[in-house]
Amino acid sequence: MPRAASSSPDPAVDAAALLRRIGFLCMLVVVPLATLVSRRAIVILVPIAVALLCLATALDGAGRPLGAGLVRFVRSRAMAAGALLVGWAALSIVWTPFPGSATERLLNIAITVLLTLAGYLALPDRMRAANAYLLPVGVGLAAVAAVALGLFSGAALRIGLDDDSTLERGAMLLALLVWPAVAWLRSRRRDVEALGVAVAVALALVLAPGPIPLLALAAGAVAFVLAAWRPGPGVRIVAGAAAGLLALAPLIPFLLRPLVTPLLGTAHPLAMALKTWQRVVTSEPLRLLTGHGFETALRGRIVGLLPPSAPTSLLFEIWYELGVVGAVAAAFVLWSAVLQSGRDHPTLAPGAMATAMTAFASACLGMGTTVIWWLTSVAIAVLAFIAIERGQFRTSRPKASALPGRGG
Repeated sequence: MPRAASSSPDPAVDAAALLRRIGFLCMLVVVPLATLVSRRAIVILVPIAVALLCLATALDGAGRPLGAGLVRFVRSRAMAAGALLVGWAALSIVWTPFPGSATERLLNIAITVLLTLAGYLALPDRMRAANAYLLPVGVGLAAVAAVALGLFSGAALRIGLDDDSTLERGAMLLALLVWPAVAWLRSRRRDVEALGVAVAVALALVLAPGPIPLLALAAGAVAFVLAAWRPGPGVRIVAGAAAGLLALAPLIPFLLRPLVTPLLGTAHPLAMALKTWQRVVTSEPLRLLTGHGFETALRGRIVGLLPPSAPTSLLFEIWYELGVVGAVAAAFVLWSAVLQSGRDHPTLAPGAMATAMTAFASACLGMGTTVIWWLTSVAIAVLAFIAIERGQFRTSRPKASALPGRGG
């Protein structure tokens, strides 16, 4: 009898699936764990993970076509505003007092953006559920490890693993990644597991050395509840609040200082920061138009151009460095990006709003938005959300009676 034709799978497809699994394992499981104990883990491992995803796509061609992916970015209004923001930041190097540092920082930001775009194009149009489940697994393991090993309670300092800044970076990454993990589990009707992951992360952040990750997580929780309760208005409220705060930031010290100073006293750091912010606005009103130049806020504190009490918030720094052009462009980017992320997939809208608000709140509370580890953390959260969005192509199985050949 003639032998049946063999139906062996394509080795290239198998190799691509293995590389893609390793890439997601590295990005979503290894990185959250390694960031708890190493300051440089995130900036070393994430490019490796993206390279593995790109190699997998090159082998099986499952990623989004280059032309189709780029056309969507180029045609969006957020892309135009983002190009204006980056172009204005590059132009401000002409009048910044620190052109060398500003150029280096801008190049690092551009590299991170290109890395994120490469990861976006390398993600397959249809994500396997097994790969997407690595996200809640990695977040849950990192949260449990943080609590069980006492990394956030000072044990790491006693045994010499690292310092508070490293632990805070790990906490901030957990605060960002917990929302896409919760969104994925809720989309698969695993509400109990989603609640367990959220509680574990919240407990880890309560024990964290700094308050910013926990406060940012609380802001994200408010946005999550609002978007889950009223999806349409909730998305618009979150987008409007973030964009409005950024666009109208110079008014904040004039509104808050009369309220904060009587309650906390003139010597409180917040009252002193608001006083310094108010003085900067009133003493150099023309600088609100052009700004002092990219990278001036951070370097200015070091060399004495700004007093140590100056705010470290994004709301202050973007106006101080880039003026009204940069602030309005950034506000429009936030508005457009948040609205688009809420409209693309209504099921994931609460998680998307929570992630956006967590990142925005951390920047407003003092996280450096131009430092590479924070930008890379946001990039991981963005790629994680794109991955779970592309895993929504099949959410339920057809009934057996509806299949061909099954009698009804």
